[in-house]
Amino acid sequence: MSEQKIKVIITMVGLDGHTTGAEVISRVLRDAGMEVVYLGVNQTPGMIVNAAIQEDVDIIGISAHASNYSLIEDVISLLRGSGVHDVPIVVGGNVPRHTITDLKAKGIAEVFAPGATGDEIINYIRANARAQNERAA
Repeated sequence: MSEQKIKVIITMVGLDGHTTGAEVISRVLRDAGMEVVYLGVNQTPGMIVNAAIQEDVDIIGISAHASNYSLIEDVISLLRGSGVHDVPIVVGGNVPRHTITDLKAKGIAEVFAPGATGDEIINYIRANARAQNERAA
């Protein structure tokens, strides 16, 4: 029996147009054997949540390089409000320390700051994605 691939959404919320990090990590995750759904830029919280539900993803990755942090909180609220409580949300980018603390307190599973390695991100996703947790249960 083949192992189920971990399915990841990678996206940017709001008007954040810094795509390089999201594109690089998408490739890193694909090379690690994960299925990546790249939504790209200018996504609303509702669009991200709808895609996550429709695609039945195991984890959501949001690239954040602007001050759209309230929109990330909206993604959390909409996802949980839709009854999805087992899909972790991670953030990557140049996020101020106080904002990292706030985001984690509001439900973000992890924040990967500049300098995080591809291996760190891959290992975190493999250990914490919904598909992995369901296999372990």
